[in-house]
Amino acid sequence: MAAQELAEAVAEHRTVLDGLMAAVGGAFEELAAACTASLQAGGKILFFGNGGSAADAQHLAAELTVRFVTDRPAIAAIALTTDSSALTAIGNDLGFEQLFARQVEALGRAGDVAIGISTSGRSPNVLAALATAKGMGLTAAGFTGRQGRGMAGLAAPLVQVPSDTTARIQEMHILVGQALCGAIERRLGLVA
Repeated sequence: MAAQELAEAVAEHRTVLDGLMAAVGGAFEELAAACTASLQAGGKILFFGNGGSAADAQHLAAELTVRFVTDRPAIAAIALTTDSSALTAIGNDLGFEQLFARQVEALGRAGDVAIGISTSGRSPNVLAALATAKGMGLTAAGFTGRQGRGMAGLAAPLVQVPSDTTARIQEMHILVGQALCGAIERRLGLVA
């Protein structure tokens, strides 16, 4: 039984993977260029999302601030999902919907890149943060699934994984996110 479940998950993963480049290649190129330009100008990348997407935000920020391929200078990246005092104060005083928007307002600067991660594309706090980022002159980018919902039209570039299955979307988000880290390192001339 477990082997059948694994085989089904792998088969679905392969199907999504096969369509990934056609679906996200252009958005990936735009996002890598925007991140590189921001960092070269002294900017930073802000990542945020809920649940598994919060874990992805932390993972990707760590890849950039610490190392991805090899030892190299730190790259400015922050996960807005990690400061428990800020998260609980914002949630308590301003409401959960403002969780990331308030931090973007405090930490973001025009020219930075804000990357909201939402498998459904409809997380109110991710959408609010993207709207704040866009209004402040940041590049408001997103990672989502096929539907995109509220992120479509708000986030640009928008990486839309060609799937409606949360697990497959999350798998592709980390793949695309890690490829983004590698592209940034290469484009900054930090790795060969």
